[in-house]
Amino acid sequence: MDCFKSKLVEHNIDLRKRKIEILQVNVGKLCNLTCVHCHVEAGPTKIKENMNRETAEAVVRFMDASGATTLDITGGAPELNPHFKYLVIEAQARNLRVIDRCNLTIFYENGMSDLPDFLARHQVEVVASLPCYQEQNVDKQRGNGTFHKSIEALKWLNDLGYGKKKELVLNLVYNPVGPHLPPAQKKLEEDYKQRLYADFGIVFNKLYTITNMPITRYAKYLKAFDQYDAYVELLVSSFNLATVEGLMCVNTLSVGWDGRLYDCDFNQMLGMGIRNGRPLTISDIQLKELSNWEILTGNHCFGCTAGAGSSCQGALERNMLAKES
Repeated sequence: MDCFKSKLVEHNIDLRKRKIEILQVNVGKLCNLTCVHCHVEAGPTKIKENMNRETAEAVVRFMDASGATTLDITGGAPELNPHFKYLVIEAQARNLRVIDRCNLTIFYENGMSDLPDFLARHQVEVVASLPCYQEQNVDKQRGNGTFHKSIEALKWLNDLGYGKKKELVLNLVYNPVGPHLPPAQKKLEEDYKQRLYADFGIVFNKLYTITNMPITRYAKYLKAFDQYDAYVELLVSSFNLATVEGLMCVNTLSVGWDGRLYDCDFNQMLGMGIRNGRPLTISDIQLKELSNWEILTGNHCFGCTAGAGSSCQGALERNMLAKES
């Protein structure tokens, strides 16, 4: 039994799937950036790991069958997948909330200049990576020149009404630059809003703080600087029981670029697929197979329950308070 599972047992918690509300689809690992913290290990060379049309159509069929209310499209840079726009249009036609997890710099790649207008026209919620409001920290994590492009992209989105119009939601994502937990989300959001507006005139809706997961590429990075063990210990020792109820794995189904299914995006990158005597895929899944499904866990799950908690919607403590109110 993994240590995280033991922790749940210690508190008499049986972590199981509830109704699938969020369909999170990783359309591929192809990306124009190679970020050191990227648990997907995405990059410009991952050309073959890209969702095909057949799998994209199976995702649309699952939208109809599942009753999911949100399509969360991620990557890589999800916009580089040739079926990205197809998924957006089909989800919007079904009145789903559509999220694009965007690295912002993608707008400046060849053939991508129409993306901001497309996103605005279809009222896609943009969740944009911006690990800091200071150039040095952003470029250190994501590569030289990324901060400047990100700022220009945010201005572009603002000009289209993002962060200003109710129907054009622009949220930012903060990832720690070093091996530590994110600071308090509410206070950091205030700092971001003040600095980005004062320095660049940029506005946005919310800031999500997300803990870096010590797996795949980021694990290698930590080990190279002899920081892995200390960081893992920090996550384990910072376990917060109050975050378990809000874990994203309970109402989210993660779909890999090849159609295979997972409890969450992190399990996906570790190859911890959902199985029922066979690997389950988006093409052949029956909802009854997921009913009361016991969620697969591992020691990496401490990353989601450390401190204020972490999910694709940011810190869990704030999310739970919002539900209670």
